[in-house]
Amino acid sequence: MSMPNPPSAPPAHGTRPDGIVTQQEAARWVQGMFAEVAPRYDLLNHLLSMNIDRLWRARTVRLLRPILRNPEARVMDLCCGTGDLLVELERAAGRPLLGSDFCHPMLEGAAAKLRRQRLQSHLFDGDGLALPLADGSLDLVTIAFGFRNFAHYHQGLAELRRVLRPGGTLAILEFSHPPNRLIRAGYELYSHHVLPRMGALISGSRSAYRYLPNSVRKFPDAPELCRWMQDCGFAEVRYHHFTFGVVALHVGRRPAWE
Repeated sequence: MSMPNPPSAPPAHGTRPDGIVTQQEAARWVQGMFAEVAPRYDLLNHLLSMNIDRLWRARTVRLLRPILRNPEARVMDLCCGTGDLLVELERAAGRPLLGSDFCHPMLEGAAAKLRRQRLQSHLFDGDGLALPLADGSLDLVTIAFGFRNFAHYHQGLAELRRVLRPGGTLAILEFSHPPNRLIRAGYELYSHHVLPRMGALISGSRSAYRYLPNSVRKFPDAPELCRWMQDCGFAEVRYHHFTFGVVALHVGRRPAWE
């Protein structure tokens, strides 16, 4: 476990696919891209990560288990996609939770997965920049591999802080940049040459699997994302590197004294 450096100002922007200028255009593009790849999304996640993604989610759930086991804790998995993390969270909590995504075809995949596994979490369409939830209504929000696709990072963090109760926890599992130069070089070679070709071949979408590795390359490393969280009012911010820093779990709390 590592601690972030002193805070720096977060950017006033979010993801910008090639050729996209405005926040609204970026949101529409990302939404359409995920709708296009939704039918093969699970297959590609497991194949392209060599199934290590299952370990990342399992470790995330293990670290959050003290909150999940509190029967009074209100929990939402945002950007839940086809529900892989939500399934593991509900199993650990032993009760239905909330899952939200702004791409409806992804939610349809999550609903089918929950039915197959006889789980009962409630799903709803929701934009992470403007959630249909009351202030202070949640104890834990998780986001797995979705935050870097936000059209505005600062606005997203502010919105997540709003819906968390004082003392509530935000956990962002996201791709990062390995601190070891050799590992980083190998990872970049894979993500920028192998992954786009395999992803395009299996999904049929060249643009999606050009965008996804590029979005990782443009996204900050774990200490920088923690600084953004601090600057947006989160306290006790820290991160955990997984798989040599290819992925990091970033955790922070809305201050309990608010």
